[in-house]
Amino acid sequence: MAAIRYTDADVEDINDEELEKALCVLAGSDPENCSYSRGYVKRQAVFACNTCTPSAAEPAGVCLACANKCHDGHDIFELYTKRNFRCDCGNSKFGGFTCQLAPAKDEQNARNHYGHNFNGCYCTCDRPYPDTDDQTNDEMIQCVVCEDWFHNRHLGCTVADPEELQEMVCEGCMNKAPFLWTYAAHFAAPPVISVSHPEDEDVEVDVEEGAEKDGDSEPSQSREEEPTTSTEHTKQEEAENRSPPCKRTHGEMTGSTAKATTKVVTCRLKELQVQGPERLRQGAVFWPYSWRSELCTCTSCKKAYVAAEVQFLMDQSDTVLAYENKGMEEPFGQHPLMALTSSMDRVRQLEVIYGFNELTTSISAFLEQCAAEGKTVTVEAVHKFFEELRAKKRRRTSAGYQ
Repeated sequence: MAAIRYTDADVEDINDEELEKALCVLAGSDPENCSYSRGYVKRQAVFACNTCTPSAAEPAGVCLACANKCHDGHDIFELYTKRNFRCDCGNSKFGGFTCQLAPAKDEQNARNHYGHNFNGCYCTCDRPYPDTDDQTNDEMIQCVVCEDWFHNRHLGCTVADPEELQEMVCEGCMNKAPFLWTYAAHFAAPPVISVSHPEDEDVEVDVEEGAEKDGDSEPSQSREEEPTTSTEHTKQEEAENRSPPCKRTHGEMTGSTAKATTKVVTCRLKELQVQGPERLRQGAVFWPYSWRSELCTCTSCKKAYVAAEVQFLMDQSDTVLAYENKGMEEPFGQHPLMALTSSMDRVRQLEVIYGFNELTTSISAFLEQCAAEGKTVTVEAVHKFFEELRAKKRRRTSAGYQ
């Protein structure tokens, strides 16, 4: 892998589970074939090339295979995973650079979403990672909606045990889909708001679920479905329970004594709105993994998800955890490499994992080339192959870690 930016400071505290997840990011994506032909992939590992598309250029992302093959020796940084992304390698954003794996591509991928991550910046502070000017050892957490990464101290809210919670939605994304605040009051972890004092000391204040910020009101999903108060809801239920002046059932028309049953589809969001006020609209929200199953899927709510561009929240397979689990089901995810690296320090472990992935891809390409050209795989050819790999590593090291 070309110059993945891992340093001692980045990985000195990584445990075996986190190391395994780093492996899963690669295992869930194809290391040999450009993902462009698959269209907008639901989720895949994505990389940015600072050599081909520096921060002053248009943002662009490449797939795992192109990072290995087309951008070997370049200054590459990992963006973890992105949803619904199509590989940009070799399109108009790369000037005269041509993708070696899939050269025939549209000039741009109009449906791709780009953020400042593609320029190597993260969080609300818009800083790079790792940040050599930041002496604070602070973990970064990814928002499952915008997929940006945030420092813990810039979330505006913390929880006691974030490791037990699977997903986080930043405050900005909560406000872009404001109906999520209602669900947060019932299913998310209770917030601990960081309050700044004149002495510049942060004091954590527990906020009861159901606390409502002054001046905030529950946002409506649409003009047709304004939130109702308890009194209005009662009247609405009484009206719904009365026989509607519309089509009669078959039993009513035939005089049958059998009771006609009608399935009434209720809106889960409206039910939650009636149960109590929403929680304070401040800070990021931490959710348990099961929270997406609690979202209402009535027609009106589905329209609201689409309008807020968060329809993927209805898809349980959209999660990073589902992607990682898929990677672990692949042979590479169960590779004994994890056991072989157990005695190494964390920096070396990650180097070996990414190096193994590159080596596997390179050997496959070497053997395929020999077969295509009808050449016999000789000892001399193998020695030459590995010498070329060592030369690439030396160039990559001097270019990426200066």
